[in-house]
Amino acid sequence: MTTAVAYLRTSSRTNVDGDSAPRQRQAIEEYAKRHGIKVVREFHDAAVSGADPIDTRPGFQDLLEYMAGNGARVILIENASRFARDLAVQIAGHKLLQGLGYELIPVDAPDSFTDDTPTAAMVRQILGAVAEFEKAQLVAKLRGARDRKSRELGRRVEGNHGYRVSSPKLIREAKRLARKSPKTGKARSLREIAADLAQMGHTTANGQPFSASQVQRLIGTGGKPDR
Repeated sequence: MTTAVAYLRTSSRTNVDGDSAPRQRQAIEEYAKRHGIKVVREFHDAAVSGADPIDTRPGFQDLLEYMAGNGARVILIENASRFARDLAVQIAGHKLLQGLGYELIPVDAPDSFTDDTPTAAMVRQILGAVAEFEKAQLVAKLRGARDRKSRELGRRVEGNHGYRVSSPKLIREAKRLARKSPKTGKARSLREIAADLAQMGHTTANGQPFSASQVQRLIGTGGKPDR
């Protein structure tokens, strides 16, 4: 049986004390019963505006924390407005949940967030353009920081972005170091590889050895380690 959590939101103290929460709960329970879904937990943001980003709401933060360790992947809400009043907040929030592997279902219209209306398409394009702009700004800042550090150290340092293009030698060295020894059959640890790379002059933007996770990504760039 599919498991899910229920999310309720009331925007004023009047709604908290009135019938809004019971109405939302009833709609969710009826939908779950019709579709064979077991609601394992309920989360409620009381007196919270629908214009607030979802990740700033106490109840929704608790919901995400619970789902991270529970196994439930479905979130049931009465309707899209209970999730957010603002269309941009709805789409951004839905995209966030999709990225986490969660499915958001408004029980009054389950296809609300997948319908490709002209307005929704426009908002998605705007949000995508903003995200690309912010990404470009971040890349430019990181590149500037690497350039300054390189001048200070008198040698080139790299960040953790674009190694396949900007530093193919680094990739080759990382993969070479990852090979098993033909004599012992053992391979260096990720931290040992990082230390060896640092001795060769390959470091992060701040001049520090790569972390184990960064080395793992270097080794995985473009395929398996060279043999």
